[in-house]
Amino acid sequence: MARTLSAAILLLAHAGVSRAASCTDTFTKISSADWVSGSNPGWNLGNTLDAIPTEGSWGNTADFSTFDDIKNSGFKSLRLPVTWTDHFTGGAPDWTVDPTWLQRVSDVVDAALERDLYVLVNVHHDASDWLNLGAAGADFSVIEQRFYRLWYQIGTQLGCKSSRLAFEPVNEPPASTTDQFAELNKLQGLFVQALADSGGYNGQRVVTLVGPNENGDQTDQYLEPPANMSNPWAVQFHYYSPYDFIFGAWGKTIWGSDADKQALDADLSIVRGNFTDVPIIIGEWSASTTYTEPAARWKYYDAFIRTANKYKISTMLWDNGQDQLDRPAHKWRDPVALDILMNAVAGTSNSLADSTEDLNAVSQQSSAYIFHKVGQPVTDVTLGYLLNGNTLQSITGPNGKLAQGTDYTVDDSNVTYTAAFLSGLLSSNAAPGTKATLTLSFGAGKFARHISLQEALSSLLEEVAHRAL
Repeated sequence: MARTLSAAILLLAHAGVSRAASCTDTFTKISSADWVSGSNPGWNLGNTLDAIPTEGSWGNTADFSTFDDIKNSGFKSLRLPVTWTDHFTGGAPDWTVDPTWLQRVSDVVDAALERDLYVLVNVHHDASDWLNLGAAGADFSVIEQRFYRLWYQIGTQLGCKSSRLAFEPVNEPPASTTDQFAELNKLQGLFVQALADSGGYNGQRVVTLVGPNENGDQTDQYLEPPANMSNPWAVQFHYYSPYDFIFGAWGKTIWGSDADKQALDADLSIVRGNFTDVPIIIGEWSASTTYTEPAARWKYYDAFIRTANKYKISTMLWDNGQDQLDRPAHKWRDPVALDILMNAVAGTSNSLADSTEDLNAVSQQSSAYIFHKVGQPVTDVTLGYLLNGNTLQSITGPNGKLAQGTDYTVDDSNVTYTAAFLSGLLSSNAAPGTKATLTLSFGAGKFARHISLQEALSSLLEEVAHRAL
C-alpha cells in the first residue's frame, strides 16, 4: 500500500501546511493485546463530539465529571466518537481543520487519560457524508486526499499523548461492492501512513482496523491489513443483534432461548475464527433501556459479555446520553444491567430474573415485575428466577428487609410473595403505576447479586405484553 500512495498526498505532509508532532515526554509502547485487554470493558461518549454539526447539537456536551462516573462504575476505557465534517475551515488541497476543534478534542482526550482511562478516537459520522464510499458519484481520489489530511492533522495534534490513546480510522464505513471494499482497505493504508508522517509517537500507537459497515460478517470477509502496517493493531467490529430485539422493532421483547444464545455464539466465533491471533474489540453494542424488557435485557447483557469473554473479545458499551448513564444526574438508568455487566466481565455468576423465551407463546411473563390487575383482589404471587449456582440471601423493600416465611417463601428457584405482604403496597382500587422496588440479593461466597423487582399495576404492563404478541 505504501508504494501506491499518491505523491500529491505525501507532499502535503511536508509542505508546511502543518508541522509533524515533536515530543519531549517519554512513551511506553504497549502491545495491541495489552491495550485491548486493559480497555475492557469500555464505554462510548455517544452523540456528543460526534453530533452534527457540532458538540451540543444533540443535547450532550462532554462534562469531565462523566469520566469520573464511568471509571467509578468499573469501565476501563472511553471510545470517543468525533465527527469532523463541519470543522474543516479550508478545502483542497490542505483540508485544514479548525484548530479550536482540534484543541477541544485534545482537551477531552486529556481529561480521560488523566483518569487513567484508555481512549479510542475516531472519525465518526463523516462516513455518511464526504467519506461515504457508497455514495453516488463518490470520487475516491478526493476522499483519499481529504482523509489523509484529516488523519495527519489529528495525528499532529494528539501525537504526544500516552500509549493509552489509540485510533480508529472510520466508524461504520458504508461499502457494498468489490471496488468499495478495496478502497476501504486502501484508506486504512493511508490512515497508517498519515499517522507515521504526523510524527510524535503515532508510528508506535495502537490502532484498530475495520471492515465494511463494521459488521462482523463483512469484517471477517473483506478486511485486509495494509501492507505498510507497522503499528500494533486490533480488529474492531460492532454488534447490534438481533436487530428486532435490540431496537424493539415490531414490538419484540423476547430474548434468551438456547437458539438465541447459539446465534450470538456463532456470530462472535466466526470473527474470532478469522482473526485467531489478532486482538478484537466490539466497539459498539447495547441493549436499550428504552426498547427492551428488563428480564430479557439482563439475560442478554449476561450472555453477551460471557460470550465475548469466551472468545477473548473486549467490549465497549454504546451510550447516546439518553439510554444508559443519566449524565447530569450521575446515575445509571438501569443499575441492575450495570452490575450484571461488571460481574460477567469478572467471571462472577449472575442470578437473573426469568422471562418468556418462546416467540410463539400466546402469553408473556417476566419475573422482573410483580403484576397486579386493577380492580382485582391482592393474592400470593410466585415468580421464578435463574439462580445460576447462587442462593437467595435476602429481599429488601421500601420498609427494609422482608421476613422469610411471613412476607415471602422460597421453593428452589421460585419465590412466593404473600398476599399479606403485597397488600401493604397494592390494593384493588389503587391507580396504575410503579408502587415499589424490591431488591433480591443472591450470594456465592463473598459476592452479591441484585435484581430489582418493580411492582406495577397491570393496566400499564398489559400494554407491554400486547406489543410483544
